[in-house]
Amino acid sequence: MPGTVPAAETVAFRAQFFKALSHPIRLRLLDALLTGESSVQGLQKALNIDQPIVSQQLARLRANGIVVSRKEGTTMFYAVTDPRLRDLQHVVKRILDRRRRTRA
Repeated sequence: MPGTVPAAETVAFRAQFFKALSHPIRLRLLDALLTGESSVQGLQKALNIDQPIVSQQLARLRANGIVVSRKEGTTMFYAVTDPRLRDLQHVVKRILDRRRRTRA
């Protein structure tokens, strides 16, 4: 017998959260920020991505509560809101590794 089905609101919230992570550049930004806070310029250089794209994708992550920003002088710094996002990344990696092994 199945367990309790989550409320529609909870499912919609989860869907929005995963949608925010569903872009390759946003995932790369998340990976970089999981190593520590960084400026837009630092992320741009580390990932070799144009500044407007970095800023646009960071804005999307911030709008969904995945990263936070702070301004120091004229420089914007970004950081993840919850270090448990690292655990999420590890779980996804393990799932994908398992899928690859079963397909081989």
